[in-house]
Amino acid sequence: FSSMPSEKKISSASDCISFMQAGCELKKVRPNSRIYNRFFTLDPDLQALRWEPSKKDLDKAKLDISAVKEIRLGKNTETFRNNGLADQISEDCAFSVIHGENYESLDLVANSADVANIWVSGLRYLVSRSKQPLDLMENSQNTPRFVWLKTVFEAADVDGNGIMLEDTSVELIKQLNPTLKESKIRLKFKEIQKSKEKLTTRVTKEEFCEAFSELCTRPEVYFLLVQISKNKEYLDANDLMLFLEAEQGVAHITEEMCLDIIRRYELSQEGRLKGFLAIDGFTQYLVSPECDIFDPVHRKVVQDMTQPLSHYYINASHNTYLIEDQFRGPADINGYVRALKMNCRSIELDVCDGPDSEPIICNRNSMTSPLAFRNVIEVINKLAFITSEYPLILCLGNHCSIQQQKVVVQHMKKIFGNKLYTEAPLPSEAYLPSPEKLKMKIIVKGKKLPSDQDLLEGEVTDEDEEAEISRRMSEDYVDEPRLIWLCRELSDLVSICKSVQYKDFVVSMKSQNYWEICSFSEAEASRIANEYPEDFVNYNKKFLSRIYPSAMRIDSSNLNPQDFWNCGCQIVAMNYQTPGPMMDLHTGWFLQNGGCGYVLRPSVMRDEVSYFSANTKGIVPGVSPQVLHVKIISGQNFPKPKGACAKGDVIDPYVCIEIHGIPADCAELRTKTVQQNSDNPIFDESFEFQINLPELAMIRFVVLDDDYIGDEFIGQYTIPLECLQPGYRHIPLRSFVGDIMEHVTLFVHIAITNRSGGGKAQKRSLSVRIGKKGSEYTMLRNTSLKIIDDIFKLAVHPLREATDMRENMQNAIVSIKELCGLPPIASLKQCILTLSSRLINSDNTPSATVYMKDTFPYLEPLGTMPDVQKKLMAAYDLMIQESRFLIETADTIHDKIVQCQKAGMEFHEELHNLGAKEGLKGRKLSKAIESFAWNITVLKGQGDLLKNAKNEAIENMKQIQLACLSCGLSKTGSGNADAKSKRCLEAIEEKDTGDENGRL
Repeated sequence: FSSMPSEKKISSASDCISFMQAGCELKKVRPNSRIYNRFFTLDPDLQALRWEPSKKDLDKAKLDISAVKEIRLGKNTETFRNNGLADQISEDCAFSVIHGENYESLDLVANSADVANIWVSGLRYLVSRSKQPLDLMENSQNTPRFVWLKTVFEAADVDGNGIMLEDTSVELIKQLNPTLKESKIRLKFKEIQKSKEKLTTRVTKEEFCEAFSELCTRPEVYFLLVQISKNKEYLDANDLMLFLEAEQGVAHITEEMCLDIIRRYELSQEGRLKGFLAIDGFTQYLVSPECDIFDPVHRKVVQDMTQPLSHYYINASHNTYLIEDQFRGPADINGYVRALKMNCRSIELDVCDGPDSEPIICNRNSMTSPLAFRNVIEVINKLAFITSEYPLILCLGNHCSIQQQKVVVQHMKKIFGNKLYTEAPLPSEAYLPSPEKLKMKIIVKGKKLPSDQDLLEGEVTDEDEEAEISRRMSEDYVDEPRLIWLCRELSDLVSICKSVQYKDFVVSMKSQNYWEICSFSEAEASRIANEYPEDFVNYNKKFLSRIYPSAMRIDSSNLNPQDFWNCGCQIVAMNYQTPGPMMDLHTGWFLQNGGCGYVLRPSVMRDEVSYFSANTKGIVPGVSPQVLHVKIISGQNFPKPKGACAKGDVIDPYVCIEIHGIPADCAELRTKTVQQNSDNPIFDESFEFQINLPELAMIRFVVLDDDYIGDEFIGQYTIPLECLQPGYRHIPLRSFVGDIMEHVTLFVHIAITNRSGGGKAQKRSLSVRIGKKGSEYTMLRNTSLKIIDDIFKLAVHPLREATDMRENMQNAIVSIKELCGLPPIASLKQCILTLSSRLINSDNTPSATVYMKDTFPYLEPLGTMPDVQKKLMAAYDLMIQESRFLIETADTIHDKIVQCQKAGMEFHEELHNLGAKEGLKGRKLSKAIESFAWNITVLKGQGDLLKNAKNEAIENMKQIQLACLSCGLSKTGSGNADAKSKRCLEAIEEKDTGDENGRL
């Protein structure tokens, strides 16, 4: 049995204790940038932790378990924060033992996250058990899990002999856990039998329980269970409630909802009756759709659908009729079926003359297996609104004679009927109608005859994509527009998507009508995006633009849609038949907003006067950057890569995390490689990404097999940042062609914060400036137009005050989290829980109580306090004060910012005249107009951020008060105390809604 796994998996508290008693080397970190290697062990009697070598006596180089206050995972103490080498220490390998009345810390680093988890779980278990002594070594047979497994065994043991055939046991374990391979289960039984030197292959009850526990316990889930259950081996309804609120970000959770989860996922009857969730039920719950990473809110249409069509990204397909490459591939009706089932809202029809006066759709490069036009539009009619009720755009490539064009019109009118949108656009309007107004409508995009001439047919230019092919293929190509004949009937089917040729932005902004659409080749669009990114964004506020892949992509590979979404381009046409990273981004992006095929662009790309450049090197004006914290914990059931043959069944997986968005946000990081483990590789690595424009950001998780010949693809999942759910989540991985792979998941922890780390608070004086990086997006620019600059100068002080207030509140919250030994990603609920456990006297009475003063929850000391508690109280007090100052001052400052914005906007129409008076021309005038748009964007953005900060502060006050009540920090003994607290909560809510209806 040489291939047996040598390491026994951790599946219970006693496994952790045994590991600690055997001891291992840990690094001991000191505040003075020194790090020492020491061998740590747990005493056989479980009473003390010892280390060696040490200059101290053997009796001194130890720490009594009874003196331990808490165990912290991660770099969450002053020692770690101030150690010069802390940056080189992995967050997931660091932990601290807090001990003594003054909360001193013993700061340690393990050689892997797994080892750190074992020490943290084991020590937490011992600390909680020292308060209620139990001999855990004797107890491992009586845990809820073992009791359940025994009943399962007994039910299957029909003879009642207490033993069963190995085949029966294997089958039973496979029923309980379908993801396990039979070979792995058999190997485990052989391993157990070998260790006991048994000759028989019959399985006893104890061996069955042991095999199941070792095979089916995911150590990372076990460590999490122990952590959130206050060191029990199961969760009760209160533990689950706290986990869902504080960790998973679930609002309005009740005990009944938690009991319902327990009833649905707990495997043992005893657990379901008594209301607790053991390790197997908890694992089932975590892999269930309820803990999916995708926020279920976004499975429905959640965005405003009443904006002009040009304000949305539209899910679009290129050469929809192809299912192979564009050079040789035949036309296939399944191309349309697939695109429409994947929520596509813009499809392409290349129509040519066919036999028997029936138009056809075909690949004009190969002309093989044409499709009857009528059949195609019958399929389109049937499937057009099956996945989305929002408008479908048909991009018509017309290569027909006048006679067959008329047949095209007849078929479309007959088959589509009143779904066809043919209303003439109103010159009095300035923007296209909204998707809401165009529901269930089919819009034809194509050429149109001049409306001022009463022609039955006429010549129009054909800016066909083939023109680009000719240009690329031929050296003597003359770039003269080809003319084609168009009949009036087909021209009349085109209303709000009239195809026109792009000249330049100056011409477009002067003479293009809002119902006209330009198509850009990939090469042309890339050039414009690089040379005129701001102009491209402004153009796309009013007009639709369609981008199609380069004609050189004869293999039908895909362009990167993000490059064009960053410029606001709505219709980026993708080759649906070609899977890969670019198609993953496209599919992932349109998962949001209920998968309806329309995604609203960020407001900074929609507002008439606003500044945005896709090539911005960092912070976007008026948008507060966020920090995405991702911990890759483990993988489950990774398949062997398709076509891999070099290494047999073994894979060495690692995970890549890619961030896609504006160039400043793009990043890629990877975990270490886990050798030879496809079933449950443990990565335990944390990553941090700064996201400057969250609304345009996507995250792509890719799992690869590390191979010296070339890393091979295992699975991926792509999701917009806005759709991420926080907390512990399982990611369902997709195959290369985009299918969900059964039971193949990645287990992660997700958190999004306003920024990383802490920082000191700002004074409220004018002289203090925030750091350069933080202030860039609040800086106003000089327009060189005196009358306008004088208005904007009035906003400088309120902007600075607004930024300082938000910074101060954030800093105060981070400070109290640090004092509580929590990372920045911890919730306020977790913060108050930790705080309340610190404010407990030795006789188990609280040393402080919450009292309401002007509807704010202050803490009042009950008698004298040690310095550690005083420090905590001061930090709490500062957090309340800063939040209160923001809540009470925000309206006034917001009004000043809005007044400056309105006063500036009054000059919007006059900018050119004012520039002429000041003698500004050409580039200088453009610069003045750009600076004006920048300033308006900053004012609007900062006003919105202040409004959001006030709402956040009000919500925080409610959360803090509720948490204080549930932690027992509220005064007891007076029946009216709770009633008073309730009234205060209502007052906070009234303040909230009152202001919502008022100014903010």
